[in-house]
Amino acid sequence: MARRVYWKGYLKLSLVTCRVSMTPAVTESAKLRFHNINSKTGNRVVSRYVDAVTGKPVDDDDQMRGYPQDEDKYVLFEEEELDEVALESTRTIDIERFVPAGSIDWIWYDSPHYLAPADKVSEEAFSVIREAMAKTGTAGISRLVLYRREHAVLLLPRDRGMLAWTLRYGDEVRGGEEFFADAGKEAPSAKALTMMKKLIGERLDTWSPDLVQDPVEDRLHAIIKARKKAAKPAKPKKSEPPKRDNVIDIMTALRKSLASEKKSTAKD
Repeated sequence: MARRVYWKGYLKLSLVTCRVSMTPAVTESAKLRFHNINSKTGNRVVSRYVDAVTGKPVDDDDQMRGYPQDEDKYVLFEEEELDEVALESTRTIDIERFVPAGSIDWIWYDSPHYLAPADKVSEEAFSVIREAMAKTGTAGISRLVLYRREHAVLLLPRDRGMLAWTLRYGDEVRGGEEFFADAGKEAPSAKALTMMKKLIGERLDTWSPDLVQDPVEDRLHAIIKARKKAAKPAKPKKSEPPKRDNVIDIMTALRKSLASEKKSTAKD
């Protein structure tokens, strides 16, 4: 299947410019999608934009963007006006500065995109920028309009291309100090720490995408397959999770965990 290009524009570093294309690095197209259904007719329920006062549907041509000013009053914008804001960053990724590649905490990372040269002519300039970043261990910081909003973008070399991560804004990330202020004030005992490190060692594995499969979706697929075959759909039985005591003895839990891991390893 041909690569679906989401965005095309220019990558610029000082006087060096090349044409690039970008596409999202992740997809949810394989996820199950459910529609809202009218239980009385079996027909699909569709949503429509309606006037909040009159209750009547509003045609697409009559819809505008509005920023709330006062109660029932808005600052109105045409779609073209929003598209023209930050025009330069709409089509150009201008690398403004560089930072050490590992200096940005992962909490700031938002959405990953693949960035590649858009044509043969652009390959040399693109590869020079990418390789120089890889050799110096740096990441580029720029800005780009995506999803009708200007984002800070982090560029990282990856294989023969780059990863373009949109970054969260400064006011979107909460500081963790207030949440962790009272967490773990008492240091764990040396014995408990030794046992916990041993338990981690028992479960140490090599990273693979298979480690992050979705068992819930697998079960839903099985249910859907079974119901397609069944004459009448059966309602799934609700099972209550077993009740557990919140108060645990950490040493007892560690001993049981290690014993369980050893049995599991022996069986394998």
